[in-house]
Amino acid sequence: MRIRVAAAVVSGAAVLSSLALPVAAQAAVRTGAEAKLSSFTSQSVQPRDSLGNMKFSHAVINGGKDIVLGTTGTKTVTVTYTATDQNGVTVTEAFLWQGTDSSTTDGITGGLGTDDDPNCTETATQGTYTCKAVFNIHPATDMKDNGVAGTWKLFLGGWDLYANASYNDDVATVSIKEASTLTANATPEPVKKGKTITVTGKLARANWSTGKFAGYVSQPAKLQFRKKGSNTYTTLKTVKTNSTGVLKTTTKATVDGYYRYVFAGTATTAASTAPGDFVDVR
Repeated sequence: MRIRVAAAVVSGAAVLSSLALPVAAQAAVRTGAEAKLSSFTSQSVQPRDSLGNMKFSHAVINGGKDIVLGTTGTKTVTVTYTATDQNGVTVTEAFLWQGTDSSTTDGITGGLGTDDDPNCTETATQGTYTCKAVFNIHPATDMKDNGVAGTWKLFLGGWDLYANASYNDDVATVSIKEASTLTANATPEPVKKGKTITVTGKLARANWSTGKFAGYVSQPAKLQFRKKGSNTYTTLKTVKTNSTGVLKTTTKATVDGYYRYVFAGTATTAASTAPGDFVDVR
């Protein structure tokens, strides 16, 4: 993933320095981007107010869904938005960033850039452009710290035909979450009617620091049952994971059906549902 650095704007030699993502505070940047970042952070910080009149609206990140990342592979995230400027649009920039203040290096804890400039096409309405930015996120190299899971903001910037710069560092927000996995196993199988069965499982989540999945401790999961021939699951009880992420509880077997665990997710970890495990009651 490339972290693109905005050059000085011709008019007034102003820079969109709120695109500057610091080296020391950078929690989610691919290795190799540091040189670009360090050269940019050496420039003076400009006011956060836009210099031009470009407005950004109708931003949709990842189809309105959370961005869920495991430990390997590539997650392609599309962002669509509208840029409006009666002086035209020459180029726009898009970043996902996390922190408290985009105008200071200490206020940014993570940033993700696009590989290429967003693509903008003018609509039938003069001065209005529909744009698309594509982020290719590689959790193994881009997400180095579990602490960056949570809410991220969309930064959009652009230049009009007269090289006036505009930007908005909080156009929209999205949750970037660690993926989770969940299992369920009901025993014994088969079982006599009225006897006790034990349902075990394990809840694990992606650990970006280690690049592996690890047990998620002290988290609630619902034990649910679906009668054979039915499409509806009913919650039987809520169970908490132990110190290694393991779930274990018992229940009475009455009829044939499927048992599963369901984890609702948290602000930093995605929800997950175990496949139903069938128990034959005789």
